[in-house]
Amino acid sequence: MKNRQLPKAYDPQAVEAKWYQYWLEKNYFHAEVDRGKQPFAVVIPPPNVTGRLHLGHALNNTLQDILVRYHRMKGDNTMWIPGTDHAGIATQVKVEEELAKEGKTRHDLGRERFLDRVWEWKEEYGGAIIRQLKELGSSCDWERERFTMDEGCSRAVREVFIRLYEKGLIYRGSYLINWCPKCATTISDIEVEHEEQEGRLWQIRYPLAEGDGYIQVATTRPETMLGDTAVAVHPEDDRYRGLVGKKVRLPLVNREIPIIADEMVDREFGTGAVKVTPAHDINDFEVGLRHNLPQITVIGFDAKMTDEAGRYAGLDRYECRKQVLADLQAGGLLVGEETLHHAVGTCYRCDTVIEPLISKQWFVKMKPLAEPAIKAVQEGEIRFIPERFTKIYLNWMENIRDWCISRQLWWGHRIPVWYCQDCQAEFAASETPAVCQKCKSERIEQDPDVLDTWFSSALWPFSTMGWPERTEELEHFYPTAVLVTARDIIFFWVARMIFMGLEFMGEKPFHDVLIHGLVLDRDGKKMSKSRPETNIDPLDVIEKYGADTLRFTLATGTALGQDQRLQMEKIDGIRNFSNKIWNAARFVLMNLADYDLEQEAKVNLDSFTLADRYILSRLQRVTREASAMLERYELGAVANLLYDFIWSEFCDWYIEMAKPLLKNEGEKRQTTQVVLVKVLRQVMELLHPYMPFITEEIWQTLPHQGETIMLAPWPTVDDALIDPQAEAEMGLIMNLTRAIRNIRAEAGVDPGRKIEAIFLAEAAQLRILDENRLYLQTLGGLNKMEIRAAGAEKPEKAMTAVVGGVEVYLPLAGLVDLDLERKRLQKELTNLEEERKRLTAKLANQQFVTKAPPAVVEKERKKLADLEVDYEKIQRRLADLS
Repeated sequence: MKNRQLPKAYDPQAVEAKWYQYWLEKNYFHAEVDRGKQPFAVVIPPPNVTGRLHLGHALNNTLQDILVRYHRMKGDNTMWIPGTDHAGIATQVKVEEELAKEGKTRHDLGRERFLDRVWEWKEEYGGAIIRQLKELGSSCDWERERFTMDEGCSRAVREVFIRLYEKGLIYRGSYLINWCPKCATTISDIEVEHEEQEGRLWQIRYPLAEGDGYIQVATTRPETMLGDTAVAVHPEDDRYRGLVGKKVRLPLVNREIPIIADEMVDREFGTGAVKVTPAHDINDFEVGLRHNLPQITVIGFDAKMTDEAGRYAGLDRYECRKQVLADLQAGGLLVGEETLHHAVGTCYRCDTVIEPLISKQWFVKMKPLAEPAIKAVQEGEIRFIPERFTKIYLNWMENIRDWCISRQLWWGHRIPVWYCQDCQAEFAASETPAVCQKCKSERIEQDPDVLDTWFSSALWPFSTMGWPERTEELEHFYPTAVLVTARDIIFFWVARMIFMGLEFMGEKPFHDVLIHGLVLDRDGKKMSKSRPETNIDPLDVIEKYGADTLRFTLATGTALGQDQRLQMEKIDGIRNFSNKIWNAARFVLMNLADYDLEQEAKVNLDSFTLADRYILSRLQRVTREASAMLERYELGAVANLLYDFIWSEFCDWYIEMAKPLLKNEGEKRQTTQVVLVKVLRQVMELLHPYMPFITEEIWQTLPHQGETIMLAPWPTVDDALIDPQAEAEMGLIMNLTRAIRNIRAEAGVDPGRKIEAIFLAEAAQLRILDENRLYLQTLGGLNKMEIRAAGAEKPEKAMTAVVGGVEVYLPLAGLVDLDLERKRLQKELTNLEEERKRLTAKLANQQFVTKAPPAVVEKERKKLADLEVDYEKIQRRLADLS
C-alpha cells in the first residue's frame, strides 16, 4: 500500500480546519427526504443570536453531535437542523447599550428605525455562535439553518397565534404579572428566579375603626400597605373569630378596610393576620377576586410610588419603605422587627427584584393545552431520560398557570392584533390589514407589544420543517427522534414544545428527551466572570487543545442528568489521550510499508497469537457494549469505555506485545499487521462520534474503504472472534507482568536491567506460561525465565508474588532486602485479609445471595476461593523467609 506517515506531533488546529472544510465541500451533513431509510432528526436548541459559545452550549452540542454522527454511520437518514433564537430582551438590550454610547435611546429613533438597527446588529454579530458551533465540529445540516424571526418561522408564529386566538385559547386580560422595572417588560413565572435573601419582617398595628383595640399584621413589604384593601385571617383561627366582618383604619392613609376570613392565611406565620394588597401580590390578587376587593396600584411600572400613594407619590419603592417605617414608628404603630430569610423573586436576565403589578396583557389559556401534554408523558409516548425528570415535568404541568405571552419590547414577533379607533373592534390577522374587519375604518392600530421569545421557540420542531405547509420534511422527519437539552429549560421550552406539537401537528414533537446536567467549576459552583480563576472558556480550550479534546472531556464527565465539575487538569489529561492515540497510529503506520490490503482477507485465523485473539475478542465486546450504551443514551459511559480500551488495553498491552513480532518476516509479521490495522481502524470508527477530527485524520491514512469515516458503516460484532479463553489466559499474563513490575519497582531495580524470574504453576497454567514466554520476557524485562511445576523447589532469598495461583520468584541477588520483602508480603497479606472479610460478609448477606444474578454470586465465590489460595501461599512464603 501507499504508506502515508503522520507528523511527529499532532496539530489539532490544522487537522480540524482541513477536515471540517472537506466535510462541508462534500455536503456530508445534508439530508434529503428518503423514504427508503429510517429517519433520525434532531433540532438544535437554538442559541441566542447574541450568544458566544459557553460550556453549556459546548456540552449540549457535543452530545447532539455524538448521536447524529452515530446514527449517520448506522445508515439512518440523519438530519440535524441548526438555527438561532432572536432572544427578545437580550438582543434589544445589546442594541440599546450601543445607542447609549451615542447618547441616544430607542425612543429617539422610533420603532421602525430602531428595528432596522437591530437587524443590522444581528447581521453583523449574530453569526458568531454559528461559526463557533462549526469550530466545535457540529455536523449540522447548514443548508437548513433557521432563525426564529425568519420569514417561515414568523409565518408559523402568526398562524399559531391566530388559531389559538380564534379558539379562545389566547385572551387579553388584566392580571397580576411579573414586571421587571429595569428591563421594562413583563416576564413569565418561570423567568422569575427565586433567590434566598436576608430580609426583615415588621409587625404593624392596624387600629379598629370602631372602639379601642387593634389587629397586628406582619409584612416584609411595608411600602405596599398604602394599597391594602383588607386584612385577612384564617376562618378557623379562634384568636380572630370575633373580629371577622369588622373594619380597621389603615395607618398613614386613614382608609377603612374590612377584616376578612380566607383559607389562604397561614396561621403560623407572624401573628396569623396578614395585610391584603390585591394589586401587588399574587396570593392577595386571588383573595381579592374571591372577596371582590378593590385593586389599588401604589407602585408604578417605573418602580416609583403612584398618585394613589398620597404623600409618598414619586418616591422610589425602597425610599418609600424607609419613610413609611419612620412614620409608623413616629405614630407608635410599628411594634416589632425581626430578621427573616425568604425567597425573593428576581429577573432572570438582570437580577432586579420583580414587582408584581396589575396590567393588561395577553395570555395563553393553559389547562386545555396542558392536559394532552400530561397524558402523552404519562402514557409513555414521550420519554424523559433520566426517568426522574418525568415527575418534575408532570408536577409543573399539573399546577400550571396561564402563560403571559406579551412583552413590552420592540424586538420580537409583534402581536398580530389590531384595534379599531372608531368601533373599538379587536381582531387578529396574519397579514397587516388596511381596514377594520368590522367597520372598514382605516383608523386601526396594531398592538405595540411583542410575543415572549419562548412562543416562537415552542414551534421550533415543526416551524423549521415548513409548517403550516404539509411539507415532505414534516411527513418524513417529524416527530424528531430526540431532544437533547439542559435540565434548567424543561419548563421554559420542553413543555411548551410538547403542547404546541400536540395541538398543531396532532403528534408529539419528539420521542425522547435527553436531559443533561450543568457544567460547574472545580468547587461545584456555576462558572462566573466574577471568579475568573475557575472560569473555563471553551473557545480558549479549542484554540489551545482542539475541539476533540474539549468534546471528549465534556463527554467523559457526562452521567445522565447529573452536573459535572470541570477543571483544566482534566482537559490536560484528555489532551494526553489524544497524543496517545496519535502516537499509537504513528507506530502502526511506520510498520505498514510492506502491507497489502488483501492481507486482511487472506489472514489465517490459526496464526493468531494469544495477544491477537485477546485484543480481537475484547474489541468485539467493547463494540457490543458501546452500541448498546449509545442506544440507551449512556454517552459518558461509552466515552470512558473507549478511553480505557484504547489506553489500557490496545496501547499499553497489545501494541507492546506486537513490537517483537513485527521484527519477524513472513506470516507472524503479516498477521500482526492485520490485527493492528483492524483494531485501530475499528476503534477510530467507534470513537468518531466523540472525536471526529483526529479519527478522520488517522482513518484516512489507514487501509480503508469509502471517502470518509463519517459515512463508514458503524462497526458490527463478529461473534466468532469472542474468545473467553484467550481473555482469561491473557489476563493471567498481564497480571503476572504487573506483579513483576511492582516487585522491580519496590526493590528499586533499574528499569533497563534484565533480571531472572522463576514461575511455579499448576499443570493447566504451565502451557500458558510456556507458550507466552516472549510476552513475559519482553514486558517484564527478563533475561532468563524458568517454569517449574507447583510443589517444586522454591528459590531462597528471592522476592515473590502470587497471581492466580502462580508463584513468581525474582532471585535478585545482592538487591533484595529480606526485611523489606517480609514487610511487603505482610502488607499484601493484610490487604488480602481485608478483601476476604469484605467478600465473606457479602456472601453471608442473604439479600445479596438471593437477589443478585446467580452469575454474579458465583463470580464473588470464585474470587473468595482464589483469594484463599493466594493467602495460603503468601503465608507459606513468609514462613520460609522467617
